[in-house]
Amino acid sequence: MSSDSRPASFRRLLEYVESELAFATSYYDDSYLDRRVSSRMRRAGADDYADYLDLLREDEREQTALLDAFSVNVTSFFRNPEVWEEIRSVLRSLSAERNRPSLWSAACSDGREPYSLAMLALDDSEVEADRFGITATDIDREILAAAREGVYESTRTTDVGEQLAPLDDYERYVEREGDRFAVTDEVKELVSFERHDLINGEPKSDFDLVTCRNLFIYIDTEHKLPILETVSKSLSRGGYLVIGKTETLPETLKPAFEPVERRLRIYKKTDVISMEE
Repeated sequence: MSSDSRPASFRRLLEYVESELAFATSYYDDSYLDRRVSSRMRRAGADDYADYLDLLREDEREQTALLDAFSVNVTSFFRNPEVWEEIRSVLRSLSAERNRPSLWSAACSDGREPYSLAMLALDDSEVEADRFGITATDIDREILAAAREGVYESTRTTDVGEQLAPLDDYERYVEREGDRFAVTDEVKELVSFERHDLINGEPKSDFDLVTCRNLFIYIDTEHKLPILETVSKSLSRGGYLVIGKTETLPETLKPAFEPVERRLRIYKKTDVISMEE
């Protein structure tokens, strides 16, 4: 559904969300937004967009539920294992070259990606994990609270043990009781969680590795560049960037990066071209 073809009532709903709830709907793909709105409408028993907008204006709990629904929370441990094997090499390089390597898991969802980084660092004898610091951010306060708990359960469609299979002995890093997996304190100590808005927030600074994977498939094309600029400005010279396997760098940013593994979307920020302030 393009912005020109969507109903006027849907546009008014998005305008309300952007102006009153401070969620930048204009950055997101319309079909993605409509799926999330329609899901909340069904749960709330709203007949149409106008009816749902009336509900939003009156019900703060529904406002919170919709904002949570907009947040992108699809994740797993060691998603795309071949990418993680290359990230292992990056961690080894950073361990050898940097005194206190700093990593940022942007749009970290329920914490499985930053915990994967921590487990990988702890699991590799060539990486001095105690020198690493991992910052994990997301816009969703509720999902961040769950991430800090670090407890995950297998379901009929999700096998957490299978997700952790890239590690030789994953039970070193989780305490398992049946289908319940709790991340150990050793892993948690490497990760700090905080709220950050990639769309409206300021860049961070001097990270040696930033992972921002599988977010841009939900973002409207014209708004991917400012988000990637925020991420890029947060990288130190020679720092590494990892994006999703189906995502690409915008043409205007490509000169600032050299591919480490193009197929896996892993790049290194060069010293040649300065990022615009």
